[in-house]
Amino acid sequence: MGNFYCLYLVLLLFCFGFFVNTLSQADSSSDAITAVYIVSLKQAPAAHYFEEQLRRHNRHGYHPSSGSYISRVHDSLLRRALRGEKYLKLYSYHYLINGFAVLVTPEQANKLSKRREVANVVLDFSVRTATTHTPQFLGLPKGAWSQQGGYETAGEGIVIGFIDTGIDPTHPSFADDISEHSYPVPAHFSGVCEVTREFPSGSCNRKLVGARHFAASAITRGIFNSSQDYASPFDGDGHGTHTASVAAGNHGIPVVVAGNHFGNASGMAPRSHIAVYKALYKSFGGFAADVVAGIDQEMKGIVQHPKATRNIFLGPLAGFQLEIRGFLGQDFLLAKEKIRNPSFLCNHFDVHNRIIMIQMQAAQDGIDIISLSITPNRRPPGIATFFNPIDMALLSAVKAGIFVVQAAGNTGPSPKSMSSFSPWIFTVGAASHDRAYANSIILGNNVTIPGVGLAPGTDTDQMYTLISAVHALCNETILANDMYVGECQDSSNFNEELIQGNLLICSYSIRFVLGLSTIKQALETAKNLSAAGVVFYMDPYVIGFQLNPTPLEIPGIIIPSPDDSKILLQYYNSSLERDGLSRKIVRFGAVASISGGLKANYSITAPKVMYYSARGPDPEDSSLDDADIMKPNLVAPGNLIWAAWSSLGTDSVEFQGESFAMMSGTSMAAPHIAGLAALIKQKFPHFSPAAIASALSTTASLYDKSGGPIMAQRAYANPDVNQSPATPFDMGCGFVNATAALDPGLILDSTYEDYMSFLCGINGSGPVVLNYTGQNCWVYNSTIGSADLNLPSITISRLQQSKTVERTVTNIAGNETYKVGWSAPYGVSVKVTPTRFFIGTGEKQILTIMFNATMNNSVASFGRIGLFGDQGHKLNIPLSVILKFS
Repeated sequence: MGNFYCLYLVLLLFCFGFFVNTLSQADSSSDAITAVYIVSLKQAPAAHYFEEQLRRHNRHGYHPSSGSYISRVHDSLLRRALRGEKYLKLYSYHYLINGFAVLVTPEQANKLSKRREVANVVLDFSVRTATTHTPQFLGLPKGAWSQQGGYETAGEGIVIGFIDTGIDPTHPSFADDISEHSYPVPAHFSGVCEVTREFPSGSCNRKLVGARHFAASAITRGIFNSSQDYASPFDGDGHGTHTASVAAGNHGIPVVVAGNHFGNASGMAPRSHIAVYKALYKSFGGFAADVVAGIDQEMKGIVQHPKATRNIFLGPLAGFQLEIRGFLGQDFLLAKEKIRNPSFLCNHFDVHNRIIMIQMQAAQDGIDIISLSITPNRRPPGIATFFNPIDMALLSAVKAGIFVVQAAGNTGPSPKSMSSFSPWIFTVGAASHDRAYANSIILGNNVTIPGVGLAPGTDTDQMYTLISAVHALCNETILANDMYVGECQDSSNFNEELIQGNLLICSYSIRFVLGLSTIKQALETAKNLSAAGVVFYMDPYVIGFQLNPTPLEIPGIIIPSPDDSKILLQYYNSSLERDGLSRKIVRFGAVASISGGLKANYSITAPKVMYYSARGPDPEDSSLDDADIMKPNLVAPGNLIWAAWSSLGTDSVEFQGESFAMMSGTSMAAPHIAGLAALIKQKFPHFSPAAIASALSTTASLYDKSGGPIMAQRAYANPDVNQSPATPFDMGCGFVNATAALDPGLILDSTYEDYMSFLCGINGSGPVVLNYTGQNCWVYNSTIGSADLNLPSITISRLQQSKTVERTVTNIAGNETYKVGWSAPYGVSVKVTPTRFFIGTGEKQILTIMFNATMNNSVASFGRIGLFGDQGHKLNIPLSVILKFS
């Protein structure tokens, strides 16, 4: 397969007149280092003049291809700027930003930056990837789903776009034939479904309505491994399949892992539709150039015929095809174009200068929500973190009415560890839910040690002899030659007669964390030796490592605590009987039984903010100045989440070959919100992205299920011991309340123009705003600070004596009278006016909030504003003040 794709890439580059082996040579005498740069131009992207084109289309009966025109502009600029030099244009960005990604030398990048047409040249940067019970924990079956007509219609008509590692289209979570109800694809969606060897024709359906992949930046770096990364939308990692099913997986899919049934899975919006834009890969993660290409494709208005333009990715060549799926009125369109002769294809590019277009109903794929479970590997440089290619591309998506959800990142619990920055992006942290799988081992001395492991237990009425792997070797020389033999990776090292019918003790070292040793291989060893079960103890050098429940096909347990592991080993060693002279073991006296960890426990306190969830305050720039923006926006279930897994997924060795996996991270939290946002969008189709964000934020819960404050874990080691009440910098507005979000009463709305006024208000931002958007800040007569954005939270990073801000609420419910209450942050006095107001349906009300510093203090403090309606609506607006100068 690898040779096939290498041949494919060479053929494709030959058609375009470039050769990869010359890209790193400026001339025959020098070897210049090439890199991928994202170049943006001063001319506005297609998104900013689409409305004018649409009017022209309606008037004259045609729609000119702005995308192909912009591509030709990019090609012309490169030819003029780099006359006779070698380069490779990877992508043309048409819709979100007017620019392109190109592989050039630093000297060539400098030439491009000096062109008058060029606004910005940015070195490409890397990015990384940041349920059976959570629907019940969130109250969906009797709450949000029932309001939408039940799970069989929850999310119907909404398309969620995932920029991730792809998807496994064969998984039943993405089938379109599991219900007798009709399942029409939304008429507003038009998209492309690539067809490759791993992603054959028919992979897309009325559930999975679009799938593409973007890897040009990675390919040009020489790090793309086609044998495991797949040049197709197919998910060779597992992460993308998991996140897509969390948000939109089908309802009632049995979760069977290692032969054990763990319930039935469902996405948050099980009837919504999925479009996949693969831009991340197992072996290297991803790059901004590919991610922006994925976002740009989600917004692209015209699907061009695969033989018509230099810039469209054609998929593998000879014998393969590109599926273009769209909807003209209510008729389903499936166009397939066979590519049988690569030489014909090359000639066709040169001879034909016409574009065969499939005009869809709108100048975009029709995505309603974008889910990003990825974060940058470094904080963006420049005058503000908001000015980076991904965030600015997403700003145009928001302008087009798309709600954008992003994972906060897994870099917590330290302050300012946030990896999602901009106010137009809804940032989600990770919290626990109330399900846990507990396992334990009962020793012969009546000591019970807790552990993890999704495993059956031993017979309840029998105790089994414990035998350490290092005491069951075939000969003593093995230990001298293999210091890791105690990890049980090779059954040929052990005496089967000694182990048969007993519990085998194996060590769990840092090598398991690094993937050099695996639980699966140790289980295979235990089965080959006919052991009754296996017990893993934690190596004392693995400190603070948090171990998720792992599937075990035989009775077993993993003891994650080094201290508990010492208790086990002390009992085991003290029970050994040795020969007085030779000191050889003559009897293994330690016995134990394993209770098993297949049964879930729902009595734990939840939710709580997980230690790995990234924290605020939101860093405004690379020098870590704080922005007047609260991040995260809220938290959602992200810990120990069951969801679909790719059949060839390799991200978690322990779930390899399984159809479901249990994963943890803010990557799992973000798609929960994407799915819940689909329910809001379904009920309120005309809601702006900011209105959806407001509905989720103001209705969030501040309390755990026992009625106490939500706690936040503060340390990587022993997180449940090191915890304290969560602040807005830990959990944002709180823990998502899915049912309340469908009836918020009031919303706080913001527009694209508000975000532009905010960006233009950043000192020295004018040229950068022009670079990214093609708009001059002088168009905006007044600018606003970030604290003045109409967000459902208020953050003031520096309170110089006093400050007054306003918030405007809009009533989307019936007539109602609200009372206003508040609690002030420590060191600050707060006054809100009015304290009581009547508001009719569709009316607006301005709230004026005055802050006064009562002391000098540099420690962040927090408060809240509560709005209490006489019809039962309750809204919460968190307050955060960091530096105070009285």
